[in-house]
Amino acid sequence: MKNTEAYSSPVYNVIPVPIEKVRANSYNPNHVAPPEMKLLYESIKDDGYTMPIVCYYLKDEDMYEIVDGYHRYTTMLNHKDIYERENGKLPVSVIDKPISDRIASTVRHNRARGTHDVDLMVNIVKELKDAGMSDAWIIKNIGMDADELLRLKQISGLAALFADEDFTKSWE
Repeated sequence: MKNTEAYSSPVYNVIPVPIEKVRANSYNPNHVAPPEMKLLYESIKDDGYTMPIVCYYLKDEDMYEIVDGYHRYTTMLNHKDIYERENGKLPVSVIDKPISDRIASTVRHNRARGTHDVDLMVNIVKELKDAGMSDAWIIKNIGMDADELLRLKQISGLAALFADEDFTKSWE
């Protein structure tokens, strides 16, 4: 067996964190329907936590903010049997990235698994644009194509999202 210290992926350093020190982020656009949430509960009940909650550590608050794993987190919050079995602790893998990269990580994790709420995706694009991220950065880091980004910008109706676009004067 290899020495895990040679690996740099955060998953090799999972730590148990009291659920009271973990909180949701404000930007997750992913929603899980009740049947899938029931299935997630059954999975955690039968198999345990097989994937850690990915978090960013907020030093000033001594809290962990979720980047990925919100629904695994809420499963423990909503099910006393899971909370008791796990002694109120979640398996947490910590990443250290700036907010724009954490948002991109959340979206990549979600897109690899499921669907997104369009309105929340529009808000994410706006937040990333407000943070100075280019269309190319958003496309690369969130895994969407240029047409999808354009549609989200159009849906928003916010002219600010088009601020870095070059438009022709063909209408003149």
